Amino acid sequence: MGVVVNQSIKNTIVTYLGFGIGAINVLFLYTSFLSDEYFGLVSYLLSTANIMMPLMAFGVHNTIVKFYSSFKTKQSQNSFLTLMLFLPLLVIIPFGLIGHFAFSYISSWLAADNKIVVDYVWLIYIAAITFAYFEVFYAWSKVQMQTVFGNFMKEVFHRLCTTLLLLMLNAGYLSVNQFIYSVVGVYALRMLIMKLYAFSLRLPKLKFERIPNVSRILKYTTLIIVAGSVANVILEIDKFMINRYEAIENVAYYGVAIYIATVIGVPYRSMYQIVNPLTAKLLNEKNKIDLKILYQKSSLTLFIISGFIFLMIILNINELYKLINESYVDGLIVVFIIGLTKLSDSLLGNNNAILFNSDYYRMVLVLGVFLAVLTIVLNMVFIPLYGINGAAFATFIAILIYNISKILFVYFKFKILPFSANTIKVVLLLLVCLGVFYFWDFKFHPVLNIALKSLLISMFYGFVVYALHLSDDISILLNKIFRKNKHTS
Repeated sequence: MGVVVNQSIKNTIVTYLGFGIGAINVLFLYTSFLSDEYFGLVSYLLSTANIMMPLMAFGVHNTIVKFYSSFKTKQSQNSFLTLMLFLPLLVIIPFGLIGHFAFSYISSWLAADNKIVVDYVWLIYIAAITFAYFEVFYAWSKVQMQTVFGNFMKEVFHRLCTTLLLLMLNAGYLSVNQFIYSVVGVYALRMLIMKLYAFSLRLPKLKFERIPNVSRILKYTTLIIVAGSVANVILEIDKFMINRYEAIENVAYYGVAIYIATVIGVPYRSMYQIVNPLTAKLLNEKNKIDLKILYQKSSLTLFIISGFIFLMIILNINELYKLINESYVDGLIVVFIIGLTKLSDSLLGNNNAILFNSDYYRMVLVLGVFLAVLTIVLNMVFIPLYGINGAAFATFIAILIYNISKILFVYFKFKILPFSANTIKVVLLLLVCLGVFYFWDFKFHPVLNIALKSLLISMFYGFVVYALHLSDDISILLNKIFRKNKHTS
């Protein structure tokens, strides 16, 4: 776990830097400098592009991680990487042609009653391509065991650029129209920079020679397209469908709430970048003992960290919304529901990496298709009844079923579970903290209230985790910090 902890810590710092910048953008700059309608439009365009991304990438970003370590010679690796570079074009080019000849129909269908969307539909296609090839080049660097720069580009770069664009918009240097085009342009620039970095790690040498097990690779990448699409559908379809049932500004209200709750999932995203290739390596080597250790350690560590963030958000949420534009307060319930969803994700540890990199990836496809359909149906039922809260309920139910299914499947096939006795202790700790701190408020300015309450929660939570030795990795990390403080003092 040394490599995992080292790069995970760096990735977590980078990711939270990105989320901090993003929080400024989403909670304050977007809500102040852009109308609710146009903020909803930007959220809708990017969410729809994210839904399309796995299809545009042709599953290549997952395929590179799974199969790269199985090739032992430079020649076979070059042939494999050459195939990976060109595969996405098999989808991108036909989709572009279809979009060109059927643009009027597609744009009208996507816009529904929100006609503001029509003129910007073509940006969804461009954004989806940039998202797809960014992930391909990021995977290229992951298999070289270099994830930190890619994580910076994934989490920080575009958010920092968006901050600059929003400030330029407010200063009058950009029109709203130019701002929207520029946001998509930032993602294109991010893709190009990631490409240069990936190629600096390993310069591609185009080799169009036969690859061993090519049929197995193509079968995997074709099926993983659907599996990846399913995951993105479950995550993004709510924003897409809100546009079809509600006024587009509701996408903005929902998006702000989702962004706040998504912070809980940052440690999972950070750790996944490095445990994914490590899990693939353990599976390729059939090392089940270390796989079980990695599974349980990653689950417990993620649950403790994500649980802490969950508490910090939920126990301060009322004060936080006092700092945001009052029209966005309707998303408060969404934060709690999606927060629970993200917390359940953390319990999985490297479960997704096990499934996607094993011979059982087809089961992810079967489960995923069922749950994608379930998500769409639940959104169709709940959004008309409960608005954005209904979208959150639909997401929670679908992802909870999905996560339970994946845990059970890994148990039946590998005879391993991510849970331990310490998992129960963490659950009890979370419940105690919620009971003790939720109604404990100070009568000061919201910023001061959040600071004081967060300090108390941090001290109590950190003391219990350390005193009960709930996680070896966290205890080792805290011991290092304490030793450094002793030396400096």
